[in-house]
Amino acid sequence: MKKNIFIKGAIALCSLALFSSCDKFLDKNPDMRTEINTVDKVAQLLVSAYPGYSYIFTESYTDNFEDKGPGQGGHVNQPMVDLYFWKDPTGSGNSTPVQYWNGCYTAIAAANQALEAIELGNFKESEIRQYKGEALVARAYAHFMLVTLFSKAYEIGKQNTSPGIPYVTEPETVVMAKYDRETVDITYQKIRQDLEEGLPMLMGGVWRVPKYHFNPQAAHAFAARFYLFTGEWDKVISHVSAILPDNNFYDNIRQYTGNLASLTYAEHSQEYTKAERPFNLLLANCYSTYHRSSGYGTCLYGFGETKKNEWAATTVFGASFKNRLGSWGAPHYTPNKYNEYFHYTNVAAGIGYPYIMMPLFTMDEALINRAEAYIQLGQYQKAIDDLNVIARSRITNFNINTHGLTVEKARAFTGEQDDKEAMIKALLDIKKKVFLLEGIRWMDILRHRITVKHNFIAADGTETFEELTPEDNRRMFQIPQEAALAGIELNPR
Repeated sequence: MKKNIFIKGAIALCSLALFSSCDKFLDKNPDMRTEINTVDKVAQLLVSAYPGYSYIFTESYTDNFEDKGPGQGGHVNQPMVDLYFWKDPTGSGNSTPVQYWNGCYTAIAAANQALEAIELGNFKESEIRQYKGEALVARAYAHFMLVTLFSKAYEIGKQNTSPGIPYVTEPETVVMAKYDRETVDITYQKIRQDLEEGLPMLMGGVWRVPKYHFNPQAAHAFAARFYLFTGEWDKVISHVSAILPDNNFYDNIRQYTGNLASLTYAEHSQEYTKAERPFNLLLANCYSTYHRSSGYGTCLYGFGETKKNEWAATTVFGASFKNRLGSWGAPHYTPNKYNEYFHYTNVAAGIGYPYIMMPLFTMDEALINRAEAYIQLGQYQKAIDDLNVIARSRITNFNINTHGLTVEKARAFTGEQDDKEAMIKALLDIKKKVFLLEGIRWMDILRHRITVKHNFIAADGTETFEELTPEDNRRMFQIPQEAALAGIELNPR
């Protein structure tokens, strides 16, 4: 007998933040809800299975930002100030960790609702298979991002017994459910299970706009990132290679000396995040003002003069990368990667929500991840071949004889005598320059246990520095205080 399945919309919004209005929804009659009884309705529900907020707030935690100095703080964004000081921002406003936590669990709720509908509905396997796969992979992704940001970093070869995050696999039916954080290791096991079960189901799937869903290429890119964290290098290589079996990555990555070279400043920010561009594998519609505050505004703590010079400096290839730089007067800069859109909720009043299209996975990241896996396996020439593709796309008049990477160049550039250490450090420098303001740097800092140093300049010009070491508990973003009501242990401070 078929069971009717309905979207529990308010439960999704409640997530683990337990908004005060949630209980009012439970008083409504079932006919106020939407029955999930067709494949198309399952597909529509899965549009909400992706976090609607961005994790680029992590940039404030990294070594990409600086204190620009006295008199340079015309624009004040308090969450960015708190994050630069490695403090917990108050509230759940725009571009805060709490907002992202809520967004991830809202996405998870949608994925779980879809999976329940699929399990209890009367669907043909051939019609519903891709959507079950999408729900599983989307659920794995949201949990992966949560454990990455809100728990201690996974350490390869270690037991990873520190608290993970609640892995929610059932639609919520009560307002104040109790949850257990379990361990990082268990969380990773559950992510793996969902990812490895769901990814094969995506093969042959058809979506109206594939780049807004976990299509097979995007899922392979996610798998590669996941196995990079777990140190399963062969799997990283196989999943990246599956994205483009013909290995033609150059024609499908961001070419600052090619397919992006002729664009105007305005066109660049639009084209950079378009679904039509081959380098974007998965895009998410994210409510965000962070990019505006960190670049378009004049925030005191952001991408300033010193960091701009580091970004534009010579690379391991012997030349600097061509990039697009916007400025509102030194020392306020932006890499011009995001075009802000605006959804009006009241046109007459001129109010609404700013949002960006956020690339969650790109061809560029996948290729560099494969290069790192090759380095870890000691296959340096294969890594060099991949990294030379990146260099060709970003160095004007790239010449393999002049600019081609070698292990010797890596040793000289990094000062490391060990070949592997030199190659890894050179690769991380490349990634830092390529993915500025995309949230990738923080993941590398966690994986490689990199100490972050921030400068602080007093009113009299005195400059001091503080470090965020690998064992510092502040490297875990704080779980929302409201989550304690559901029995969730907060992170130590």
